[in-house]
Amino acid sequence: MTDPRPIVSIQNVSRNFGGVVAVDNCTFEVPAGSITALIGPNGAGKTTLFNIVAGFMPPSGGQVILDGVDVTGLPAHRLFRHGLVRTFQIPRMFERMTVLENLMLVPAQQRGENLLANWLAWSRVRSEEQKIRERAGEVLEFLQITHVAGQLAGELSGGQKKLVELGRTMMTDPKVVLLDEPGAGVNPTLLAKLCEDIRRLNRERGYTFCIIEHDMDLIAKLCHPVVVMVEGSVLMTGTMAEVRANREVQEAYLGGSLAELAP
Repeated sequence: MTDPRPIVSIQNVSRNFGGVVAVDNCTFEVPAGSITALIGPNGAGKTTLFNIVAGFMPPSGGQVILDGVDVTGLPAHRLFRHGLVRTFQIPRMFERMTVLENLMLVPAQQRGENLLANWLAWSRVRSEEQKIRERAGEVLEFLQITHVAGQLAGELSGGQKKLVELGRTMMTDPKVVLLDEPGAGVNPTLLAKLCEDIRRLNRERGYTFCIIEHDMDLIAKLCHPVVVMVEGSVLMTGTMAEVRANREVQEAYLGGSLAELAP
């Protein structure tokens, strides 16, 4: 259930690259427990904003508040520990490692990463690794992809990689997941499954999602609210029906993407 309390608050965020303004005084909130969409024409600044919120680049101005804490400018690894993670349009994983190994690598500060611990606390290292392996198995079972556990990540289809990347976020039990075009390159069958998994994680585990996506049908089925960015700023926030009916939004998509808004 959506909580009216914002878990992410983006306040007057800007980002300049020399003389180019990519994000311009952007302000909106992601309600806790929601599946919020961030849409807009190409070049609207959506991915740059995601990179700022996720700690991959600092803003030129403004604030990012996560669950009441000012996290502006914190690097990605620190935000990861605060419970905010992001995925990428092209999944980033270790392609010569198995799916299971890719999941097991995710939890931070594992004892096995310390050389001395491997010598002096080997039993604890082994116990922790077993717990992480069990956790990874639970994630694979939740996503119904246990059959690819031993397969090299590089051998997976595009849709399977998106599922594994979603599974990697689950290894941390995050507060907020930023999904960058989860539908890109995914066949309709796997896309339907991916959408249902997102719904289940939101409904059963309370994950909050913010999703960049160009598939308007997916947004209409999955997301509320919908935030529209145009030229680096927020144009409007509302339901998908309100977005589709808004004349300014229609004009913003006239560059060739207007058909995407049609129901």
